[in-house]
Amino acid sequence: MKRIISLVFFLIVLICGLFFGLLNADSVRIDYYIGARELPLSLVLVLALLAGAVCGVLAALGMIFRKNREIARLRKEIKITGKELSNLRALPYQDER
Repeated sequence: MKRIISLVFFLIVLICGLFFGLLNADSVRIDYYIGARELPLSLVLVLALLAGAVCGVLAALGMIFRKNREIARLRKEIKITGKELSNLRALPYQDER
């Protein structure tokens, strides 16, 4: 069911994107530091969207690496604690009476 919903959502986004591209097929002039170029507006918007997505992923990489390191450290602590607990359980019980 989840796949069907994902497929329907993807098709809706694709159809909306195609119509958006058809409606905005006019060329726009893009000036950048070393030159200028005329490109279709829809292509410029898609390139800007991709550049934003790449920047977002690059900005999140530091946080993802920190979280992965923290997860590895916590797993190591759990492993050490488990070994200590099993060692304590293996000790003979002495009653002080």
